[in-house]
Amino acid sequence: MTSKARALRLIRWAGLILGIGLAYACFVRWTGLAVPCPFHAVTGLQCPGCGVTRMCLALLRLNFAAAWAANPGLLVLLPLLTALFLKMAAGYVKRGRKTPTKAESTAIWVLVGVLLAYGVVRNLI
Repeated sequence: MTSKARALRLIRWAGLILGIGLAYACFVRWTGLAVPCPFHAVTGLQCPGCGVTRMCLALLRLNFAAAWAANPGLLVLLPLLTALFLKMAAGYVKRGRKTPTKAESTAIWVLVGVLLAYGVVRNLI
């Protein structure tokens, strides 16, 4: 597969995911109904992802204060996650690499660890 074909495939997938995300955002905005967090429902504690829907809706309105209030940990990590995704996407388009490099895998695990630590700390405060 050529790099052009891989780029088109990546764009199609990104468009599909973005479309689903925007449709969900519109649904939540108009109905007020969102997917509840099963971890929060069972334990009463907030997981690292609790508030991500509210954060994304606030970011769509460019309301950074509300996004911070919804999930500050993920908001801080969002630029790093975006950079990592773009680096991995570029590797796929240029070389057809579907698995992360050792550095990318390390970054993923570090970010997972930071998110888990954030999940613990946010429930202690």
